Amino acid sequence: MTTAGASTGVTIEIEDLVKHYGEVRAVDGVSLSAREGQILGLLGHNGAGKTTMIRMLTGRARPTSGTARVCGCDVVHERERMKPLINLVFEEQNLYERLSGRENLQLFAELYGLPKARVEELLEAVRLQEAATRKVKTYSSGMKQRLLVARALLNRPKVLFLDEPTRGLDPTSAREVRDMVREQARKGTTVFLTTHYMEEADELCDRVAFLSSGRIVAVDSPRELKLRYGERTATVLLETREEHTVGLDDPQDAERLQAWMAEGRVLTVHSREGTLEDVFINLAGRPL
Repeated sequence: MTTAGASTGVTIEIEDLVKHYGEVRAVDGVSLSAREGQILGLLGHNGAGKTTMIRMLTGRARPTSGTARVCGCDVVHERERMKPLINLVFEEQNLYERLSGRENLQLFAELYGLPKARVEELLEAVRLQEAATRKVKTYSSGMKQRLLVARALLNRPKVLFLDEPTRGLDPTSAREVRDMVREQARKGTTVFLTTHYMEEADELCDRVAFLSSGRIVAVDSPRELKLRYGERTATVLLETREEHTVGLDDPQDAERLQAWMAEGRVLTVHSREGTLEDVFINLAGRPL
């Protein structure tokens, strides 16, 4: 399956993208790509340039230099051709709270020239049919977020941008949103998301890019990043009920563990692979 304007299956192509706000280099030479059906996560501190990246890739901000193509369209010169092929869920829940859930979707369906059946299809997909006639101001945060995702799916986008899609949600609502993201990727949609939650990125993303001070400091699959930069450790419980954490890649710790084993002092050993948070701290210098 191919995307309009992207016969190779590459839906996002970014080359040396730069965005300055006065003296601030919000994005400073980013190159990145994503393919059909891929979930690409962009992780970074507040102010690292994540939202600026999304603004440029969706045509809402003009790059200072560099190029970016989404669905084969230049984000500066072909914005109008690109718009019907993409959609976005903002970090803020920008819904019409005095309208019902159904009315919110119908309003945007009319803008896209879509039939009412598409609205009902999405209300069912996000499990909001029973609440469809209620005003959105009565919805929980999780319900509002599901409605936002439904609104972004109205036009069946080839690329879906999600800016902190589960921020502030309870665990159940966050899981529901993540399930919806996975389902879209399975259908071939490219998902470009920013998140502060390392576990979410590890669970969802095919590839993760770490952004620090406007620059990409690492990009790969979560597993490869953890293997390359993470710290493997083990928690060792001795017969004296003392617990020790040892580094499996530290020769001295390995010798200690071997000595305890030889002396028969070890009751249990629980290994722990490196986490994305470990990787981020190693590369960016401080946790999210």
